[in-house]
Amino acid sequence: MIKAVLFDLDNTLIDFMRIKKASVNAAINAMLKAGLKMSRKEAHRKLYEMYWRIGIEHQKIFQNFLTKMLGRIDYRILAAGIVAYRKAQSEVLKPYTNVVPTLKNLKRQGIKLAIISDAPRLKAWIRLTEIELQDYFDVVVAYDDTKQYKPHKAPFLAALKQLKIAPENCLMVGDRPERDIQGAKELGMKTAFAKYGAAKDLKSQADYELGSIEEVLIVVK
Repeated sequence: MIKAVLFDLDNTLIDFMRIKKASVNAAINAMLKAGLKMSRKEAHRKLYEMYWRIGIEHQKIFQNFLTKMLGRIDYRILAAGIVAYRKAQSEVLKPYTNVVPTLKNLKRQGIKLAIISDAPRLKAWIRLTEIELQDYFDVVVAYDDTKQYKPHKAPFLAALKQLKIAPENCLMVGDRPERDIQGAKELGMKTAFAKYGAAKDLKSQADYELGSIEEVLIVVK
């Protein structure tokens, strides 16, 4: 019997890559307008090369980008990029359709809810708050809480300890088979692959595959 549902955050509850692309495009346009001398195509390619190399969540990506491109940080250009990025992000940062009704339904059933995210703690909480989901979850485990990324067992165990529920009574929902699904299965949890949020067609080996978030309700029943 499922007593708790644990969710990944990015690309499971929110369309993270769509938000990232819109925000980065806005930042590049703003930096070019502020005086960055390079083509839009080249700026896009170089910036994403840095993202893939040092991490999509890197906190000082624009500083590193400008240092590499200009040999220094031009603060006029940097400020333009950061402001445009944040503005675009706030405009497009929304949960997937039917996330809120699904969470409300689960809460009505007495199902406990948790987040297990590889994002830094503050980033995870800011995202949850911006999309007004912060009050739905009994437990939020972010990278800072264990200093381990999924599929390491530490984040999952931290959530289980706080929930006080056995792994076999938990369902883990996530878009990364090699992280969310593998880590949960190793501890004996039921697993559901958020196929709707996956970047490409992947083989998940999950117990269930979800075409949309509300299908979690079918799995729980």
